[in-house]
Amino acid sequence: MIVRHLSDIEDTDADIKTENWRSKRILLAKDKLGFSVHETTLYAGTVNDFWYANHIEAVFITEGEGEVENKATGEVHQLKPGSIYVLNDADKHQVRPKTTMKTVCVFNPPVTGREVHDENGVYPLIVEDDVAS
Repeated sequence: MIVRHLSDIEDTDADIKTENWRSKRILLAKDKLGFSVHETTLYAGTVNDFWYANHIEAVFITEGEGEVENKATGEVHQLKPGSIYVLNDADKHQVRPKTTMKTVCVFNPPVTGREVHDENGVYPLIVEDDVAS
């Protein structure tokens, strides 16, 4: 059994902070669960371009409001507490929080916590065995 609290994550190397968002990586590849779980806060008024070419991500909104745009189709979906969007087709997307949004994100394959978005908003595919060696 794994039990963690967000306070265990805060200000560690699993707490990633940028100008637009903060991601607390609660469960990572090293936990060997086949997925990772993050609490991500997106700041009001920011524009966030992402493309998870190597991962499937599910995002559940717990607080705040905003919108997500599918960059391939131009379709825009409104987001509010209780909304979920799933990037199941390597969807290039843009998230625009109207207010500060808190989300719970699940990644498959799991992230290691060491990934950094590249210029296209993509996380590289890193497996935990690669990091250990």
